[in-house]
Amino acid sequence: LEKRVFILGPSHHVRIGGCALSPAKIYRTPLYDLSINQQVYDELYNTGLFEEMSTLTDEDEHSIEMQLPYIAKIMENHQVTIVPVLVGSLTTEKEASYGAVFSKFIADPNNLFVISSDFCHWGARFHYQYYDKSWGDIHHSIQKLDEMGMKIIESLTPSEFTSYLRKFGNTICGRHPIGVLLNAVNILQQTTSNGHKMSLKFLYYAQSSQCLSMHDSSVSYAAGSLQIE
Repeated sequence: LEKRVFILGPSHHVRIGGCALSPAKIYRTPLYDLSINQQVYDELYNTGLFEEMSTLTDEDEHSIEMQLPYIAKIMENHQVTIVPVLVGSLTTEKEASYGAVFSKFIADPNNLFVISSDFCHWGARFHYQYYDKSWGDIHHSIQKLDEMGMKIIESLTPSEFTSYLRKFGNTICGRHPIGVLLNAVNILQQTTSNGHKMSLKFLYYAQSSQCLSMHDSSVSYAAGSLQIE
């Protein structure tokens, strides 16, 4: 059976209030071409919630592109199509609306979801320098802040994640794609009678460098896995 890989990536270059789909039919990777699933795209367009991004926007955006070689490598022994989705600056209400759309796709075991995000962007150049000295050096404070967010994401509670972001303003670039995923999972849990067992666990965390002074900067990275049974 064909596997479909949904890729939800944040928009870095254009301001959109919703989600956008690619005008392309295929994406080229160093390994082989990945075809975009036009049937799923039609279903998404029919909801009236999706727009089409320009080719230029698509080519400029790295959040989806950087996932493609890994998807191609991991899925090389499977029949696979992809469903790239550019996620804009969504309100909490819109995160819930898109979550409802994707919840039925998440329930299908032939569908896989890749949520593209970094974690904390810290430093003057990112206009974010939250530091709690009681947590140790700056890089320890960043890690503690990120781990707090990761723990909340693992709890699969969208409202808690929204509250966390409002309180600390952590510069997680994929916060809206993560919000859509959390809402989709939440809606799936509420609407299915067979009670899907879901668990999200973060597997790896790293920082690009260890900040020790207010002149330093770093980007955090985290990888997590959601399993639905």
